[in-house]
Amino acid sequence: MDEALEAPEVEAVPESLWERLRAEPERAPEHIALASAERFAPAAERWAAMTLTHHTPTEAAAVAYRKHVLRSGVEGAAAGLGGAFTIVPDLAALAWIQGRMVFFIAAAHGFDPRHPMRPAELLTLQGIYSTPAEARVGLDGAGTSLAAQFVRSKRGGDDQLVARLVKLVGRKAAKRALLKAVPVLSSPISAVQNRAATAELGKRTLTYYGGSASL
Repeated sequence: MDEALEAPEVEAVPESLWERLRAEPERAPEHIALASAERFAPAAERWAAMTLTHHTPTEAAAVAYRKHVLRSGVEGAAAGLGGAFTIVPDLAALAWIQGRMVFFIAAAHGFDPRHPMRPAELLTLQGIYSTPAEARVGLDGAGTSLAAQFVRSKRGGDDQLVARLVKLVGRKAAKRALLKAVPVLSSPISAVQNRAATAELGKRTLTYYGGSASL
């Protein structure tokens, strides 16, 4: 593979984001989307500028897709070894990788990753909001976010955070989370389901920004 086509490695979830997630678990999707924009937009912009001088948008987007799907599986296998104790870190790391993928695919297709609508589109592609415009309102903090409406309950902070992260990364990840109490079994399940959830989001993203999900 051409070295210029390789997307940089995915960094860990920053501690500053963890603090926001713990403080407002009901707004986990919004916090992750905004942090993704802040952290990944510059890297996606630099990578796209270098890559698109020698490769087509379709080629670049396909590599970003494959790399992040692979990375999500590696993360799932490692986190799965911890069983139930790693449910929240696993789901947050998966959402972080998926968010990065969306920014890189958008940049590959010529969309400005720094544009304020990119995090709104991320939340829409993840199914948190119905439209980017609606998501942008939620990100701007106007009114009660859909995320907050869904979790007004008696659940504690950790339960709320798990609920929001499960909705963010997809139903497949939700089913797999129920099996994390068995670490040996959980590791391969985590890897497979993380890849499946990321691939599903990736194909929606390829279609959204590129017009098709051809790889």
